[in-house]
Amino acid sequence: MVVKLVPDAGERAALLETLRICNTEANRIAAVAFAHRDKDTGQVEREYALRGRVYAEAKATGIGSQLAQHAVKKVRDAYSVVYAQVKVGLLRGNQAVKALGKPVVFDPGSAQSFDDRCLSWDLEARTVSIRTVAGRRKRIAFACSKRDLEALRAHRKGESDLFERDGELFLAATVDIPEAEQFEPVDFIGVDRGIVNLATTSDGVNYQGKGLERYRRRQARIRAELQAKATKAAKKKLKQQARKEARHAAHVNHKIAKEIVSAAERTDRGIALEDLEGIRERVRLTRSQRGRISNWPFYQLAQYIAYKAKRAGVPVVVVDARHTSQKCPLCHHTERANRRNRDDFECRGCGLAGPADVIASVNVRARGRMAWAVSQGSRAAA
Repeated sequence: MVVKLVPDAGERAALLETLRICNTEANRIAAVAFAHRDKDTGQVEREYALRGRVYAEAKATGIGSQLAQHAVKKVRDAYSVVYAQVKVGLLRGNQAVKALGKPVVFDPGSAQSFDDRCLSWDLEARTVSIRTVAGRRKRIAFACSKRDLEALRAHRKGESDLFERDGELFLAATVDIPEAEQFEPVDFIGVDRGIVNLATTSDGVNYQGKGLERYRRRQARIRAELQAKATKAAKKKLKQQARKEARHAAHVNHKIAKEIVSAAERTDRGIALEDLEGIRERVRLTRSQRGRISNWPFYQLAQYIAYKAKRAGVPVVVVDARHTSQKCPLCHHTERANRRNRDDFECRGCGLAGPADVIASVNVRARGRMAWAVSQGSRAAA
């Protein structure tokens, strides 16, 4: 849960200086960890051993013992993420060599964790008290919606992260919202995801992506103009545009996910999604298509559906995506020629015809039913 801080000039200066020193120390600690990494495995030492090397100097900068320990943990966690990305193949070849060949680096405004000993919340007054290098700053105001305030009041737990973005200061608080009890579905809603149609359900509901596609093309033109300028101001604007585009796409995905989950909850049905992991490697695309797919938020939409479904108790199953748009749901005849073009499906076996995305979502629904039946049978046998 992210809230915006509204500090006065003195509070703002103290918070920014605290962030700057914490991240400067994190960069120093990262360099120390890199210099003492294991020569055989290439991995940095564990957090406890690293703390013994760097803790005293970090504490002496004025950030205090808790923030010094959090800085060490942040560095060790950052290296763990890099190692995990290389292990699972998210970083490959030159990217992996580059990532493993130098220390991790933190920007001056990067997030810094604060636990309840160095940051406390007064939710009634909408203020926080934060430990800074200039001492503890009390009654710093924050802004958020009433809904977010209720979630913080009911579910906030653990650490909060202070970070700076576009000159503004924010706190990201951890909220632990319990999952609703999952109900037994009477059926499933199949969801087919795509570019022209962001999502199509087996109920025939179509969430078109034309508006988002036009928006992305417009943003691409703006990016090209800014990249051509290559000035410092243009690079700053590029970052702002990228965040603006990501927020817009997330907003669209939130709306789609909310409607799909609401329909499933209202009708006591589960949701079946295609497993699109590795789609970029499986399909053969033109250069323009590769650019569109690489920037399209397929995974984000699935994430939003999954977490909203958990909160509502709606079961979600993920099924094999292969041939869902080429298989006839009536006679099960499967061939590429069944899909005459992007929009239309016509079975060469039985003649069944209809919108290709709807046909695909019906096949996803059928696979969801089967997957659920198999999983329930396995649980019963166990």
